[in-house]
Amino acid sequence: MADSTPQAMPQEAAPISEPPPAAEPLKTSTDSGNGAVKFASRKVCVYYGEKQALFDVDLDVLKNKVTALIGPSGCGKSTYLRCLNRMNDTIPICRVTGEISLDGVDIHSKAVDVVHLRARVGMVFQKPNPFPKSIYDNIAYGPRIHGIASSKGELDDIVQSSLEKAGLLKEVHDRLQEPGTGLSGGQQQRLCIARAVAVEPEVILMDEPCSALDPIATARIEELIDELRENYTIVIVTHSMQQAARVSQRTGFFHLGELVEFGETEQIFTNPQDERTQGYITGRFG
Repeated sequence: MADSTPQAMPQEAAPISEPPPAAEPLKTSTDSGNGAVKFASRKVCVYYGEKQALFDVDLDVLKNKVTALIGPSGCGKSTYLRCLNRMNDTIPICRVTGEISLDGVDIHSKAVDVVHLRARVGMVFQKPNPFPKSIYDNIAYGPRIHGIASSKGELDDIVQSSLEKAGLLKEVHDRLQEPGTGLSGGQQQRLCIARAVAVEPEVILMDEPCSALDPIATARIEELIDELRENYTIVIVTHSMQQAARVSQRTGFFHLGELVEFGETEQIFTNPQDERTQGYITGRFG
């Protein structure tokens, strides 16, 4: 399971004015037969020192769909999620092998700027982690360091639209200069979603985004996920099979570092092909 402890706020960097040079496309399909493929993973293995955490994962994430990753604690689902925006690069003992492509381009290519990659592939963590700044500055932070806004008015528009997309604008429109840490847990998580969408990502990764929230806040986040998939590709790790069934179109079941089964969510929950999947969703183990 991913470490959900809020990280120290990064130092502001120089604006990124130009994307990195294009990398060579991988020979992976961009169409699965069910829709356009956003991420394609082939034979992905992850090692923490001598310990292997993932084994030969093959998985296609479709554009503008919600893909849920389910499985017991320690099964590798959060480890896989972190592969998609190279968060595992921050762990010195971690090594990733295999191929992962975003729109057909190898994300491990030397031509891929990891900062630019993480702007394209945002992440929302298990525990809300707003910066110790105002609500406005939490959202403005990313656009400032990436050079997305060229004026104060443009930055204001980004903050307003990001809050609107996260379903938070009506609740905080007159409190933008108040600390983000003063919001409720559910509001803080929506603030983190607004912060993620402010840098115009294409994909949003969510690592158990509702595990620390009450049922009402959880329902609001689930509604928001359904709204966001019109414009974003979403991959969510969840321990709640009910949540996976409610919010996703495709589901992958991980067990002991293996992707046991992957397919349409309805099929996974009503007619699983592997007895391990059947055992997990019926509660025989977990």
